[in-house]
Amino acid sequence: MPVQYWLIKSEPAAYSWEDLQKDGETLWDGVRNHRAANNLRTMKKGDRAFFYHSVTGKEIVGIAEVSEPGLTDPKDSNWAAVKFKPVRTLERPVTLAEIKADPKLEGIELVRLSRLSVAEITSGEWDRVQELAKS
Repeated sequence: MPVQYWLIKSEPAAYSWEDLQKDGETLWDGVRNHRAANNLRTMKKGDRAFFYHSVTGKEIVGIAEVSEPGLTDPKDSNWAAVKFKPVRTLERPVTLAEIKADPKLEGIELVRLSRLSVAEITSGEWDRVQELAKS
């Protein structure tokens, strides 16, 4: 089965990319939006996700990988959780302003469904964000 791509958001003051790198793996829980929770339920081991700093920074800063899918949120068994591990830091952060300004990213869920904390990313969007990170 091919790798799917996602975007996960976290406020850096609550849990940052640097925290994930230091920890080596984390449980992604506490998601209380049905669409976002369904995205977590869909994830498979090896899927990749952009790590987005919300509120402060508003930028994609790294790439994480699903290390353990199909978990239950320990705080509420009605909700899903997964574990992520860090893969790499982007060459440079890609800001929300850059994403909004790029016509190739006009349909990205990060902008279209801006309140969604776990969003789907198409393979074309994945490739484009990585191009922007290298420019």
